[in-house]
Amino acid sequence: MAQKTLFITGASSGIGAATARLAVEKGWNVGLFARSEDKLQALVEELGDKALALPGDASQLEEQRRAVDKLAGHFGDVTAAFANAGRGTSAAGTLEGDPEDWQSMVTLNVMGVLWTAKAIAPYLQKNKGDLVLTGSAAGRRHIKGSVYSATKWFVHGYAGNLAEEFREWGARVTVVAPGMVDTPFFDEAKPDKLKPEDIAASVLFALEAERRASVREIFVMPTD
Repeated sequence: MAQKTLFITGASSGIGAATARLAVEKGWNVGLFARSEDKLQALVEELGDKALALPGDASQLEEQRRAVDKLAGHFGDVTAAFANAGRGTSAAGTLEGDPEDWQSMVTLNVMGVLWTAKAIAPYLQKNKGDLVLTGSAAGRRHIKGSVYSATKWFVHGYAGNLAEEFREWGARVTVVAPGMVDTPFFDEAKPDKLKPEDIAASVLFALEAERRASVREIFVMPTD
């Protein structure tokens, strides 16, 4: 059986780290991409030789390209990617929002996703693999003045466009849209909301679906 290798952005904590753990449990190799080298190394120590730390900035195309190529060189190929890196903004709304903070967030949430798709596309064209994007329930409804929500609307629209492009190669694209998840994304804990492991399970569901089935969107909302 060919080895399965997954490139994960935003892998140092939260949904990314939970996805890495579950993927390794299910027999995948994982490439862990994030800026926090210390956290990545700690995760590699936990996961063992099926994990590779790839420190880098998701907002930089060449850093993502180098990381994907390094991962392919280490494990032989990259058969899937999870464009998960993203962040919110400090002040909500247009009037109170910080333009520099908007620029930084849009660069990561929008361009960072584009860069993951660009970096992985040559591999998926050859191996008919998978790309998963982290969307959001906020990307399917209108939230007063939310620039963050608008970036996730982009992710949902782009995921559908990518799916139509990649299907010509036999590759698949999925957007996973969580409601509120108890992760470091928020300043305060959200113990009654979703856990990162819930979203990781959705990512692996899409990746491991029978090849005849292309899981385009998965919405995961807190029960309570």
